[in-house]
Amino acid sequence: MGFSINNQQSTINNPKWEPKIVAFLCNWCSYGAADLAGISRLQYPPNIRVIRVPCTGRMSPKFILSAFMNGADGVWVSGCHPGDCHYLEGNYYARRKLSLFKGLMEHMGIESDRLHFSWISSAEGTKFAEMANKVTKAVRDAGPANYFAKKISILKTKVA
Repeated sequence: MGFSINNQQSTINNPKWEPKIVAFLCNWCSYGAADLAGISRLQYPPNIRVIRVPCTGRMSPKFILSAFMNGADGVWVSGCHPGDCHYLEGNYYARRKLSLFKGLMEHMGIESDRLHFSWISSAEGTKFAEMANKVTKAVRDAGPANYFAKKISILKTKVA
């Protein structure tokens, strides 16, 4: 949850930096909302790379970790509204898993503003665009992700 000076320095040194956000969207609802937002010509940032998943409840937290390890600055998971899941209870499972995973991320030192979760139905294109703007702003404010970058320090020791 903390603020890193490295993140601040990275954005100062590279003012053209834009966050890379991976969005895992439910096939039945949130992906439809993204499609509706596009058809309606609603404006939202181009920083989001969409991955369509059958159901957020079947999504492994390893997908999120993999996105971060492969250079994503933020991850957004969006599914059906509670009670409206096409697979009955998938979104309840997703909410439970992601809540636990978000706590684990904070324990690992990854800012909580890098993982977002939302409920968006296929008829809510406007809500999708608003949430896309909100997620992008939060990740942009967090700065570039440097938490998986390895820093190797060589200790100089004298051999007696």
